[in-house]
Amino acid sequence: MNKQKVSLWQLFWTFFKTGAFTFGGGLAMISILEEQLVAKKKWMTSQEMLDMIVIAESTPGVIAVNSATHVGYKLRGIAGALLATLGIVLPSFLLMIGLYFVVDAFQGNVWYNAFFAGIQCCVVALIANAFVKMSKLVQWNALSIAMFAISFVVSTATNFNVIFLILIGALVGIVATFVQGKKQQLPIDNALDQKQGGAQ
Repeated sequence: MNKQKVSLWQLFWTFFKTGAFTFGGGLAMISILEEQLVAKKKWMTSQEMLDMIVIAESTPGVIAVNSATHVGYKLRGIAGALLATLGIVLPSFLLMIGLYFVVDAFQGNVWYNAFFAGIQCCVVALIANAFVKMSKLVQWNALSIAMFAISFVVSTATNFNVIFLILIGALVGIVATFVQGKKQQLPIDNALDQKQGGAQ
């Protein structure tokens, strides 16, 4: 997309709304971001969205902030990155300041607890929805299924650092691609050897 087609205000307001009305952190935001950036705004494709999530999750920092910075820079350069990042963090910043003065008064209140209990259920649904949408874009094969199963078990059943899990996954992907490339070259190399042998 041409950078000039997206105004800086559009970038800021889109991410401000996302940050203001999404509870549950970055993972819960994935579904909302996909709806806004891919379905409605069409600022990126589903595959670009998946790649962005992978990069944002693999780099230091909060996934929602990393995603906003990535999209802002992609569409409007440094200014876009700054405003998109500001938009995604500003609602939480203002809300936390406001809650600081009233949270003690509501702590233990039955309506307060009921409010957040309902939000927690919705957050789980949002994360599950994001998982379903993103999983449809993965190139599933025997290796990717095995990596998914192992990663899921390790991340849920152990205290293994997920950062190392991501790095191991990246390494496995590189090695698998290298090996696959070697296998595809073998028939060509054999054919060349046979041709040269016949010529002699």
